Amino acid sequence: MKLYYSPGACSLSPHIVVHEAGLPVELVLASTKTHQLADGTDYYTLNPLGYVPMLELDDGTRLTEGPAIVQYLADQVPAKQLAPANGTLPRYRLQAWLTFIGTELHKSFTPLFAPGTPEDYKASVRERLGKRLQWVDEQLAGKQYLMGEQFTVADAYLFTVTNWARAMHVDLSALPNLLAFRERMRERPAVQQAMREEGLLK
Repeated sequence: MKLYYSPGACSLSPHIVVHEAGLPVELVLASTKTHQLADGTDYYTLNPLGYVPMLELDDGTRLTEGPAIVQYLADQVPAKQLAPANGTLPRYRLQAWLTFIGTELHKSFTPLFAPGTPEDYKASVRERLGKRLQWVDEQLAGKQYLMGEQFTVADAYLFTVTNWARAMHVDLSALPNLLAFRERMRERPAVQQAMREEGLLK
């Protein structure tokens, strides 16, 4: 398999999951700025949307969208319990978390990354994000991870998205459960390996 990624982008989520799953993968850097690979290939010729992550299977099949990719990876190694079994209520709860993170958190960060976004609009974005993150903090009370005591692929996605908070001036200091969750995540060997490979840890 090949995982197309850009350092620190949302592709960090499947990058973590690949290592949690113990699956062999070839990492391919796909710059979100130049949209070119290291060999000069135009990334748009591989993925017309131009963004990461993208997973290319050994038969050449390509899968896009992080929440779909992490579930695919989890289902390759069911014994690792990175996602509940398909068709069960816990699986739908996992999908609810992935959807919430994608639509309410991930997408809410987008205007903060855009250089042309007016500062007054950024302030309202941060306020809305703060309310969503407060709710996440409440859901983490008394839990190790989003689904309880078991790490799942949703945790990798939440960790990845909340990594953007400091650079985008989103204050997490009043969210003790989320901060504790992030510390637990940082201690996981798969997280450290993925971050080292992306140059995010020395």
